[in-house]
Amino acid sequence: MVPTMERPCSLIVYLSVLTFTGVLTAAENETTSPSNNSTNSPAPSNTSSLVTSVLVPLLVCFFLILLAGYLLRSRKHRKADVTSSDKKIPNGILEEQEQQRVMLLSSSPTVSKKYFPIPVENLEEEVRIRSADDGKLFREEYNSLQPGNIQGSLEVANKEENKEKNRYPNILPYDHCRIILTAVEGVPSSDYINASYINGFKERNKFIAAQGPKQDTVNDFWRMIWEQKSATIVMLTNLKERKEDKCYQYWPDQGCWIYGNIRVSVEDVIVLVDYTIRKFCIQPVHDGCKAPRLITQLHFTSWPDFGVPFSPIGMLKFLKKVKSVNPSHAGPIVVHCSAGVGRTGTFIVIDAIIDMMHEEKKVDVFDYVAKIRNQRPQMVQTDMQYSFIYQALLEYYLYGDTELDVASLEKHLQTLYSPAPHFDKIGLEEEFKKLTNVRIMKENMRTGNLPANMKKARVIQIIPYDFNRVILSMKRGEEYTDYINASFIDGYRQKDYFVATQGPLPHTVEDFWRMVWEWKSHTIVILTELQEREQDKCFQYWPSEGAVTYGEINIEVKNDRLLEAISVRDFIVTINQEKQAHLVRQFHFHGWPEIGIPAEGKGMIDLIGAVQKQQQQTGNHPIIVHCSAGAGRTGTFIALSNILERVKAEGLLDVFQTVKSLRMQRPHMVQTLEQYEFCYKVVQDFIDIFSDYANFK
Repeated sequence: MVPTMERPCSLIVYLSVLTFTGVLTAAENETTSPSNNSTNSPAPSNTSSLVTSVLVPLLVCFFLILLAGYLLRSRKHRKADVTSSDKKIPNGILEEQEQQRVMLLSSSPTVSKKYFPIPVENLEEEVRIRSADDGKLFREEYNSLQPGNIQGSLEVANKEENKEKNRYPNILPYDHCRIILTAVEGVPSSDYINASYINGFKERNKFIAAQGPKQDTVNDFWRMIWEQKSATIVMLTNLKERKEDKCYQYWPDQGCWIYGNIRVSVEDVIVLVDYTIRKFCIQPVHDGCKAPRLITQLHFTSWPDFGVPFSPIGMLKFLKKVKSVNPSHAGPIVVHCSAGVGRTGTFIVIDAIIDMMHEEKKVDVFDYVAKIRNQRPQMVQTDMQYSFIYQALLEYYLYGDTELDVASLEKHLQTLYSPAPHFDKIGLEEEFKKLTNVRIMKENMRTGNLPANMKKARVIQIIPYDFNRVILSMKRGEEYTDYINASFIDGYRQKDYFVATQGPLPHTVEDFWRMVWEWKSHTIVILTELQEREQDKCFQYWPSEGAVTYGEINIEVKNDRLLEAISVRDFIVTINQEKQAHLVRQFHFHGWPEIGIPAEGKGMIDLIGAVQKQQQQTGNHPIIVHCSAGAGRTGTFIALSNILERVKAEGLLDVFQTVKSLRMQRPHMVQTLEQYEFCYKVVQDFIDIFSDYANFK
């Protein structure tokens, strides 16, 4: 930075000297040049004296003004540099909106253009057009929005006594839409909190958009919840992201805590893969006559540190849960991220436009964002968030709400089967056909498509995506040894709960056991026989008796027993350089025929139950699941594990979205229509078996 700042300074001095020298030279030439009319010419000494007395002071003043201007400008640049990296102003705000500080400098968009509503039947085509050229048209549309209300005043937020209450100095509520708390006697400006009313599609003040509470504003936050009669809190940030504080933990982990005048006690916590549900009971401390209230906080934990969620499926599922838990009589839904504008705005816009799609059969994101920016500036902070809104709306339009409760499963299955002769599965085929629309992202398979790694694939079309592939430690001096054809797959409650992989080849067995060791897996599920229809489906990677060594890893079989259609084998795994032994249990399912699917679902239900019991006893390290290629039967097992877990916990199921989500994590998961139908059959069998005593909600 220093050299670049010295160069302009040197340039100014150099130019000034040149100018000064040039003027003096010109003056000298003028006074010494020969003249024919020597009698009318002034004396050389008088002229020189005049030039010196007038021009020199002027040039010195000019030089000083230039120097002062440059120094002032340099100081401002240095101050700006310090501010952008100052730890007192977290750079998380830059992450949430990425280009926000640049955007805030402009009071009007670079392009002034009107965007018209899109009929829902044209939405898919419009999203395709806008997504072309790396989303160029989305950026243009987004940049045409005014950043906020030009006439909106921020007087209260900018009061000296309120400045410390703002998490970010450039994200403030307008006076006309701010939440006004009941003033505390003797405490100036105690009616202020950084939060704004936001209208829904047609419902006035449906939401409160708030910043994530700071340590010194938590009491105000709970006071707002009580005074506004809110029953639902939507949290869209984690407490820390990229080592930056995004939000202070404003609730107790267990028991109760008092925040100002509000007692908050934890009633229940449910952790799911994309979000956590916490239930609190709140009541004023000094007014015991007021009945306590139940508050539900839904904390979306799957928003990545950078950008937006990979898929809108989790967000749509989350939004539906928010709608279902919020009582109709309650006050505004409180929505917050860190600044209360980026992710918060994105969530609110998706909710509102889905309502618009139902009522008016159109989509008008541009107009709605413009309206809510008049209530709180900078709502929806990046063009990525803006395009994510469209992705979520398109996902909802194309696939709708496919969630069922267990009581309606039988009726749904009836609609999936045509009343035509022979019970042709027209409805089921249509549902499964929609899954083929899930694009295989070949551009995200670069590692698996390297020539050295293609040799490790059993089926060349089924290789892991780069973003969730299982990475092994690299062997010293050996390239590509960090690769195995295996993908992390999310469970119902936990991310990366499963590893979907192919049956090992003779030359990949060592990599398979390295994966088991390095990722501390205690459970292996195998869904194929070693040979089927006289074809090799999986290399026998375990010893029939005694022990076997692959590379540095030793595998010893300790137990091998057959329980109905499942062989259960226990192995002791050790590595040469370490004394610690690793206990691994393999569940080998023999109930899958060489052609088709199992005749009934009980065997699969028993297998899933046995695996879950093993997991509870050994900790929740990844379950390694494989068939031959690691997609068809493997996907079916993982899909059913997640579906049945949800049926037990919530009494709800969504076969379509469960399988769709798996296909976005590994290609061809649940490979055939038969396997897809089998998922429904197993759920129906599960309900029939356990309905007498299962507490389906």
